[in-house]
Amino acid sequence: MDSVDKYFEAVEQNQQQFIEALREVVAIPSVSGDAARRGDVVRMGEWLQARWEALGATCKRVDPGKQNLHGVELDLPPVILGQYGDDPSKKTVTLYGHYDVQPALVEDGWETDPFTLVERADGRLVGRGATDDKGPVLGWLLCAETHKQLGIELPVNLKFCFEGMEESGSEGLDEIIIAEADKWFKGTDVVCISDNYWLGKSKPCLTHGLRGVSYFHLVVEGPGADLHSGVFGGTVHEPMVDLVQLLASLVDSKGRIQVAGIYDQVAPVEAAEERTYDALDFNHAALVGDLKSDVVIHADERDTLKHRWRFPTLSIHGVEGAFHASGDKTVIPARVRGKFSIRTVPNMEPAAVAAAVTKHLEKEFSKLGSKNRMEMVETHAGRWWYSSPDHPNFVAAARATERVYGVKPDLTREGGSIPVTLTFEENLKRNVLLLPMGAADDGAHSTNEKIDRRNYIQGIKLFGAYLHEIAATDLAA
Repeated sequence: MDSVDKYFEAVEQNQQQFIEALREVVAIPSVSGDAARRGDVVRMGEWLQARWEALGATCKRVDPGKQNLHGVELDLPPVILGQYGDDPSKKTVTLYGHYDVQPALVEDGWETDPFTLVERADGRLVGRGATDDKGPVLGWLLCAETHKQLGIELPVNLKFCFEGMEESGSEGLDEIIIAEADKWFKGTDVVCISDNYWLGKSKPCLTHGLRGVSYFHLVVEGPGADLHSGVFGGTVHEPMVDLVQLLASLVDSKGRIQVAGIYDQVAPVEAAEERTYDALDFNHAALVGDLKSDVVIHADERDTLKHRWRFPTLSIHGVEGAFHASGDKTVIPARVRGKFSIRTVPNMEPAAVAAAVTKHLEKEFSKLGSKNRMEMVETHAGRWWYSSPDHPNFVAAARATERVYGVKPDLTREGGSIPVTLTFEENLKRNVLLLPMGAADDGAHSTNEKIDRRNYIQGIKLFGAYLHEIAATDLAA
């Protein structure tokens, strides 16, 4: 039995112990977006730091500064940097994860207390943060601890970066990574992030692409105050009417963006990429089941995936300034703000996207002949990320996945954005791998968030197998 098999055996034997560790961290309500929970977020970071230091890691707590959260000035939770092992003959893997979670209340629809981990008969481990991202973050720690308990030397050096603000915009994180790129993170050979999910529910995957996101606010204003519709309806240009027409001009009911020039920026689908859609663990029946309604646009499953992963999409998110409470109110709002975003893909550049959107809205607004005023503001411009699945980092991860699960992983991209991926890649100048632990139906950010026992335990095995594969891989190949 080699060292990896011994490690696998120990993980199997320690399953309940690992679940109890997950129970302990889920019980810390580290909700970064709630001022009342900021102390709990800090406590979660300190828990991680103490546990790693007890293992023998060297840790550095970096305080990103302060933030104003709903009028309350708070200290940002610490970024925990760590190093476990410093053997110059070994490769160094840098890990990233986050220890904060989304808000969760029983009255939101949870079947149990969200901060009490519950193991159900079907193997679901239900609790806020179980899959996003406490399970994976804890998995790396348990991987290292198990190696030490067995007397098996970890085959690589580990550096890690665990933050407590990912669910609230990762405030201050980019600046820390940039400042520490040639200091704390110096010597990094590859980066691994486990903060995403399988494409389906039964087959593991490796993720090598993410869409970017450009976010816009569209403001239309006219009269100096809200007006009575019975007095002024039909006699003034109404900002809400203008806004609705402008928003409707951006995208059609089939999801096709109507902004001229947007699709001209998109990289074409080459034959090699087309083949990656063959035999993926994805079907419309499962998707419709998750949606609880058949509202899927595309008839072909690969078209659905392409529009999730590698084509741009435009979504309208909401309107500020309009009456939205229950009941009836006959008001003409004086100023309204519509919010929408565009998910971007290779080879789209944020500046070109914003320019095209601005030109489109100005043209459409001029058609209205309105005396109101319009302003479009870009509030965020996160870029897309793509990495070749043929990179040795991905090849090593694929071998590890096959050893644990007995199947070759799907090679997937994702429709969402993980901005820190690009921050690490550009500043450390090293390949970044997305290595998911959880499955597509885990319900991150939703009620009754869970991770399956199988994914949690096999994921801990996968982390160890990956580190052993990286140690034996020629990264220059």
